Amino acid sequence: MAKVLLVEYDQTWQNIAMQGLSAHKVECSTALSEAYKRLESEVFDVIVVSIETNYGDNVRTLKSKLPPNTPVLVASEQTKTENVVQTIRTGAFDFIVKPYNAARIGVAVEQALENRALRNEIDYLRRTQDITYDFDRIIAVSPAMGKVISTLKRIADSEATILITGETGTGKSMLSGTVHYNSRRRSKPFVKINCANIPETLLESELFGHERGAFTGATKTRTGRLEQANGGSVFLDEIGELTPALQAKLLRVLEEKCFERLGGNQTIRTDIRIIAATHKNLEANVEAGTFRQDLYYRINVLRVHLPALRERAECIEPLSKYLLEKTCRELKKNFNGFAPGVMDLFKRHTWPGNVRELSNTIERAVLLEESNRITLESISVSGFSQKADPPSSKPIKDLETSEKDLLVKALELADWVQKDAAIRLGVTARKLNYMIRKHGITHTRWRRNK
Repeated sequence: MAKVLLVEYDQTWQNIAMQGLSAHKVECSTALSEAYKRLESEVFDVIVVSIETNYGDNVRTLKSKLPPNTPVLVASEQTKTENVVQTIRTGAFDFIVKPYNAARIGVAVEQALENRALRNEIDYLRRTQDITYDFDRIIAVSPAMGKVISTLKRIADSEATILITGETGTGKSMLSGTVHYNSRRRSKPFVKINCANIPETLLESELFGHERGAFTGATKTRTGRLEQANGGSVFLDEIGELTPALQAKLLRVLEEKCFERLGGNQTIRTDIRIIAATHKNLEANVEAGTFRQDLYYRINVLRVHLPALRERAECIEPLSKYLLEKTCRELKKNFNGFAPGVMDLFKRHTWPGNVRELSNTIERAVLLEESNRITLESISVSGFSQKADPPSSKPIKDLETSEKDLLVKALELADWVQKDAAIRLGVTARKLNYMIRKHGITHTRWRRNK
């Protein structure tokens, strides 16, 4: 139910509007001057106002007294095109011509409410994005990471190609986004492509697009990711996985800012900034002849190396606390930090999977832990060195087995209804589906297993 302010001087139209808005809480004013006074102390979700003159000025004044994204719907007996255009241009969401029926105004208000919700969500996501990609919010306690962030701050707003190197899971993708959203291209598209995750036969079409009939199954023209990113930035993760043919086409994009779609002959121009990343030794690949030397020189203009997590031990504790808070928000859990011994264990571990492994370890612990803080019993980290072995008085469970057992138990209690099992576990349906696929759990009642 929304709170609607109806500004209508005619009792007949007021009655009709009230019928159409019966699902909402409606308050009425008979004049704009009265409405202005109400707006000084009250907040409404939608304004429906009857106006017959000075459309632009009245709407502009009304909008100035409202919170952002509050829709204004104008009702009027006027049908002149210039009046409608002027009203919409000055910020009205809709122009409703009298005579109207109750259904017309009811639908218009519902559409306005949907639009308001969407705009509020977009504003929220933009604010969240700004926070996520804020250099000053990146956990960089160690001198090594401090140097990385300092370097990226200096080069983010340049137009030069950046190559980010480092082991898998060190945060190359996140930092590429931070570079883009702190550059002059921040308002343009940011496109991520993992060259290792897309089959070779599809990667060319993914990057450059294709024309209809370019290959079997190409029933229509497809715009490639490089074309979609025009004006913005493209993050090519694991660029070392590109085939020689794709390396040649990418080199042309970097040198000439143009390409052709697969199966096409029209040259397409694109203005993009390339941010590349790899965990491989590209110099060795160049020596071995698997990576083009000229392309290597093109992408290795500004280079940043991300240290492994074991090389920035000072970051482990603050990272763990941040990841625990983030996981609790996503899974709707409430934890009071880590029990004694856990952080010592984390600091001794070599973390071959780096930050990604740390994140996954904490997420699994949150799913398994039954107390109000993460204990050693709910932690399972493979690959400990001898000095990092946990105390014998705190045996660590086989986490993968425990997680699967927990899933099966929840599904059994929910009579194998996934939605109900997700509620029991306190996770989203999407998260539960991921866990089910991960452990290969099946049931004869599930449609996809029949």
